[in-house]
Amino acid sequence: MRVDLFDFDLPDDAIALRPASPRDASRLLVVRPGEPLADRGVRDLASLLTPGDALVFNDTRVIPARLSGTRHRPGGSGQRCEAMLHLREAPDRWRAFARPAKRLAPGDRIRFGGDGAGFSEVCALAGLDATVEEKGEGGEILLRFDLSGPALDEAIAALGALPLPPYIAGKRPTDAQDTTDYQTVYAREPGAVAAPTAGLHFSDALLAGIDAAGIERIHVTLHVGAGTFLPVKAEDTEAHRMHAEIGILDAATAARLNAVRARGNRIVAVGTTALRLLESAAAPDGTIHPFSGATDIFITPGYRFRAVDALVTNFHLPRSTLFMLVSAFSGLDTMRAAYAHAITSGYRFYSYGDASLLFPERAE
Repeated sequence: MRVDLFDFDLPDDAIALRPASPRDASRLLVVRPGEPLADRGVRDLASLLTPGDALVFNDTRVIPARLSGTRHRPGGSGQRCEAMLHLREAPDRWRAFARPAKRLAPGDRIRFGGDGAGFSEVCALAGLDATVEEKGEGGEILLRFDLSGPALDEAIAALGALPLPPYIAGKRPTDAQDTTDYQTVYAREPGAVAAPTAGLHFSDALLAGIDAAGIERIHVTLHVGAGTFLPVKAEDTEAHRMHAEIGILDAATAARLNAVRARGNRIVAVGTTALRLLESAAAPDGTIHPFSGATDIFITPGYRFRAVDALVTNFHLPRSTLFMLVSAFSGLDTMRAAYAHAITSGYRFYSYGDASLLFPERAE
């Protein structure tokens, strides 16, 4: 499909630079294809579902994945650079988006940080050095670090910065409040470099209300990569390459999800990240199987959804794979109308913005 079909104009002041406070005070636009749009609040979510339905949450935890360093070459002067980690390939290897990538080449050595601040004694002695092993397209590189496993994790945690999306980071500096705001209250599995933002709306109080309403809560893990949120630069969706992300859905979780459908209830994904993992794990008949590994699933209109019956999600960027996904789920015309309504009604967009509850387009 033509990518420009998924374009729309968004006023700059519609982009949220801070989340609602408290978390569950966000607005919720309910979208049922063929029915009028409904303006509600996130606190109304349980009343919009049925006892026995299951909300599926992505419990990944955001790591401080933005690293600043200096490139070193024999006989040359140091060159400042930045690496945005986005996919771990081994205990000592990460794929990253580099800036400025054009000044890096395979074999280059990069030192990140360098003063050892915040490290244990072992990490301070080792430093955080890496070698550029590969250079790909779009500024992507493969880094092999001198540290590995937990020691590398500790070094990244000490030296890295929280990777706020560019449409926020370009307008204000990251601060201490973001370390709480840009993390779900149920995050537990470190590895994401971007938050599963639909989950940012859920407070402990809202989760307690969901439990009291008889809505089941199920957790899966998809370590969100920065590539997920990049605008599509190709003119046609067939020319776009999705970046892979690592997901885990174990056998016990698959059994719980299949039981939801077996009793006639709905699986409701909290966020496009949870949805992509569920669809990656689903067989053509809708049965969900255990899943562990990389997925680069790219969902556009025409896709037949197998595992997900409703979706809680934020409002996404024009021309993004995420707007394509929601258009596949509820219909392109429906979503264009919903976004137009959201803009004129003052909904807040993107990672720190408001939410929507989407139901699928009816099959003809």
